Amino acid sequence: MSTKHFFPHSEGVVVQGLDSLVARNSHLALDAPNKVVYSKTHHPSKVTVISGGGSGHEPAWSGYVGDGLLAAAVNGEVFASPSTKQVMAAIKHVPSDAGIILCITNYTGDNLHFGLAREKAAGMGYNVGILRMTDDVALGRKQTENTGRRGLAANMFVLKLCGSAAEAGYDYDKCMKIGLSVNANAVTVGSSLDHCHIPGREHHRSVPQDTYVLGMGIHNEPGLHEISPIPPVEQLVGDMLKYCLDPSDKDRAFVEFKQDDVVALLINNFGGMSNFELEALTSVSRKVLERDWKISPKRIYAQTFESSLNAPGWSISLLNISGIERETKTTINTLLPLLDMETTAPSWPRNGYRDIEPVKEKAQLANDGGADEVAQKGPKVDPTLLDSALRTACNAAIKAEPDITKWDIQMGDGDCGEAVVGMCQGVLKKLDAGLTKDGSFFHILDEVGEAVEEIGGTLGAIISIILASFTTNLRQAYSKNESSFAIDTKSASQAAGAALNNLMGYTSARVGGRTVMDTLIPFCQTLEKDVDLAKAVDAAEEGANGTSGMKAKFGRATYVGDKGEAQDKPPDPGAMAAAIFLRGLLDGMKK
Repeated sequence: MSTKHFFPHSEGVVVQGLDSLVARNSHLALDAPNKVVYSKTHHPSKVTVISGGGSGHEPAWSGYVGDGLLAAAVNGEVFASPSTKQVMAAIKHVPSDAGIILCITNYTGDNLHFGLAREKAAGMGYNVGILRMTDDVALGRKQTENTGRRGLAANMFVLKLCGSAAEAGYDYDKCMKIGLSVNANAVTVGSSLDHCHIPGREHHRSVPQDTYVLGMGIHNEPGLHEISPIPPVEQLVGDMLKYCLDPSDKDRAFVEFKQDDVVALLINNFGGMSNFELEALTSVSRKVLERDWKISPKRIYAQTFESSLNAPGWSISLLNISGIERETKTTINTLLPLLDMETTAPSWPRNGYRDIEPVKEKAQLANDGGADEVAQKGPKVDPTLLDSALRTACNAAIKAEPDITKWDIQMGDGDCGEAVVGMCQGVLKKLDAGLTKDGSFFHILDEVGEAVEEIGGTLGAIISIILASFTTNLRQAYSKNESSFAIDTKSASQAAGAALNNLMGYTSARVGGRTVMDTLIPFCQTLEKDVDLAKAVDAAEEGANGTSGMKAKFGRATYVGDKGEAQDKPPDPGAMAAAIFLRGLLDGMKK
């Protein structure tokens, strides 16, 4: 777990965070002493929905305050229930003639403090009720028979449907009935790679490497099982979904899912997961749901809904909307629009489920008829010679990958070696498929360029531009005089010079900037001047070697701080990779 924080402790941080949220949203107001965020636009004729709990779960709870969701949110200190006084302050900020629903996660402190507030508010004449949110399925019936299940991320479905119903003008009883049914038809299971860390507190026990926790909660409590080694992702997701959906697990089969039921899926980030992984986990979850359970969710939500500070974990929630329809007699065609209803709450996702009219008109595209014919047209070269040159160059660059990666780790993010290998493997794959067999030079260059483009990144872009420009210049020279045009060192040198000038229009990197240009510029300039490939390769290698100890002026290496200044700087990995490839190209032509 990460134990480093910019704030050395959590004192005062809750109010600072709430102040930021309110400053960015004009419909919100902050009662700082009571840590209550409330809506300035909630009308007292509508049912008031209030929720809250300990902080550290952002954007829950205050991020969900707005028309169509919560009227107010009450925030305790980190992982601590708010006090009765705080809850009462929230009620007083958003009173309602229609009734007040207190939606609480089912934890002891929340039950007691919200419960006492409910009693006090009822004594003041308010129509107020408590809706406990209890969607966790990791802890079964036996383990939770005394306390009831925990509330986890499917809470969001309760808040959204209750809040939307209130905004739509439903009365208290209908809002409460929908909310209770949503809770009864929702299931959640979480998993994590480690615990979270609270600023200013001692380090929590870490989960061992190559181990994940199944059934993790959101307050650093131990999960149900620690599983090692971490299984493949599809298996891990499959195990999680069994806890939610397996009807034979009598301890956890809380919700019945029938064939063709309309289901919503919510994937929640505990706070420490990257969006990169979370979206991929969402796709895997959809795949496993369809494959193993024949469930295709009608609504999908994926983001940080209810975090656990910086915990590297996530949860799967499923809502059986058809089950709500059966219990409440509220139709699917009513419930889905309630889920989709616009809200001013800043943290509710803006999923694009509204009805749309796709644009059917198509832009006029350039005529690419006969493109293959054009690609094959042009001078022929010795296929054996070109195959040998390209293979030797690619293999040399692949062999150098450990050094390229080592140099890049010292000054960059370590991906250059991987990119070089990807480019070269792409070229080799095309060679193995017979790319050079008919000797069509322009076609071969086009295909090599495609292999390089597949990789992306700065190095790939630079190589792609100069190669495309080189090919274009040769094509133009060929089209001017097809009968006398020849692919030789002279025509190549002229095209290389023109390609370099073109490339320099796209990048300001020059010799001395510690980039691949330290290789390409001397190579192309020497080739154009001396019409000698061997001399050009020597110049390329000299330029690449000259980047050792050079201060970076471009790229990620410019961000290396004082620590990087103190090190002996290795050569630039991109410059070296290009020089190694060019040397291999020359060597392959000699074979």
